[in-house]
Amino acid sequence: MPSLKEYRLRIRSVRSTQKITKAMKMVAAAKLRRAQEQAQAARPYAERMERMLASLAANVRGMAGAPALLAGTGADKRQLVIVATSDRGLCGSFNSTIVREARRVIRGLLAEGKDVRVLCVGRKGRDQLRRDFAPLLAGTIDEVGRKRLTFADAIRVSDHVAQMFAAGEFDVATVVYNRFKSAISQIVTVQQLIPLPAPAEVEIKADGAKAVYEFEPSEEGILAELLPLNLRVQMFRALLENAASEQGARMTAMDNATRNAGDMINGLTQSYNRQRQAVITKELIEIISGADAL
Repeated sequence: MPSLKEYRLRIRSVRSTQKITKAMKMVAAAKLRRAQEQAQAARPYAERMERMLASLAANVRGMAGAPALLAGTGADKRQLVIVATSDRGLCGSFNSTIVREARRVIRGLLAEGKDVRVLCVGRKGRDQLRRDFAPLLAGTIDEVGRKRLTFADAIRVSDHVAQMFAAGEFDVATVVYNRFKSAISQIVTVQQLIPLPAPAEVEIKADGAKAVYEFEPSEEGILAELLPLNLRVQMFRALLENAASEQGARMTAMDNATRNAGDMINGLTQSYNRQRQAVITKELIEIISGADAL
């Protein structure tokens, strides 16, 4: 049985850990509010741009001279899976859920006979995926949004993807990330970035007519400008959603860790008091026995 000194050391150690987890929870809560506001503010713009481009793309898809980001290469043999995770841990199941879905996507593509390459955004995804798919890793982009996530971080990632596409390294690019729902709930999302996916539904006006767009100078010219921008915007949205989800998961995980530390301290304190009472009782018995012997 541990001595009283060992109990005191354990209690002191757990209390120190509890202070750290409580501080991390407060920091994550402060960062979560800003990250949540950024993610929610980016959604309408990204969704509207995606719908507008999808509606416009339906008119030029298959036409000669269509932009490569829209038409693709005409094949889907080579697949690029972009796995967006964090560089740090201590955020619950945030990274593991993304990696689990990425593994499912990768194995599904391999089962279909596709050539798969994996681009990791964040070290945690790389560390987990290289255990099973080390030959498929095409690189890692880390330190994204280390101080504060900005549009420049999205440009850094999306331009790297665009360069790989221009070099003919893949036909289809898909990103896997966590979409923020609440501090305790994130939704794993798989989104195709290149080529622009076909519209799921055609935009309808209030009077029932289809939305009509007029472009100057031409639809092809507008697409050539907007498609690279859309790639950056969609990547920025994914990174913002991931950042908010990470802070929410970290806040929840640290809150649970703080509470568990409190429960452990209570249990150790009870054990310490029992041991202390047993020592006192033993000393009293020895004193009484010594007095009776006299």
